[in-house]
Amino acid sequence: MPQCKLYDIITSRENILLSYRTIKSNKGSNTPGTDRKTIKDIQKLSEDELVEEIRSKLKHYHPKKVRRKLIEKENGKSRPLGIPCIIDRIIQQCFRQILEPIADAKFYKHSYGFRPLRSTHHAMARVQFLINKSSLHYVVDIDVKGFFDNINHTLLIKQLWNIGVHDRKVLACISKMLKAEIDGEGIPTKGVPQGGLLSTLLSNIVLNFLDHWVAEQWEFFPLHKPSLS
Repeated sequence: MPQCKLYDIITSRENILLSYRTIKSNKGSNTPGTDRKTIKDIQKLSEDELVEEIRSKLKHYHPKKVRRKLIEKENGKSRPLGIPCIIDRIIQQCFRQILEPIADAKFYKHSYGFRPLRSTHHAMARVQFLINKSSLHYVVDIDVKGFFDNINHTLLIKQLWNIGVHDRKVLACISKMLKAEIDGEGIPTKGVPQGGLLSTLLSNIVLNFLDHWVAEQWEFFPLHKPSLS
């Protein structure tokens, strides 16, 4: 796919309308953002009006303020969610539909989190396979503390470039999404807002390099030292 055409594909009529239908089928489409609008307000537009609205907004893109919502965790702490306005959610979905296949093709083959047609069940099956094949009995559990909140924006844009996203219009729009003002908190200088439709994809892009590094270090590491004769 020629990268100079990526923006044109994202803003194509077909992709915009598919994004709208996808968001419409999501229960979260009735959750308002800071502008208090929901999918019901978007439904008042004709298809032509919606396409023109999205294209016009992206020409000089400035996302609306993101609504902050705190979700209580089991340990008593809170997870901060960022809820974009409905029009920005449709725009993010437009980007996700085109970028996800490009990024997914570069992801490590045994990465299972937040990827199309993959789940924890596939990860468990892989673990069981390794146990049966190699008699492995240890699992290393790693938790990156505050991962979503501390992603470096500049590094993320570079990583997007490295996996093949070379359309500068697309990268500029994503950069603006990352810096969308959070209502009551200001403009973030780092992190990916949990709750945004692109969050998991962008996070996987950041973690992809770690996945490949770990695999290079240990996947084909010999399990037993060769006997000396």
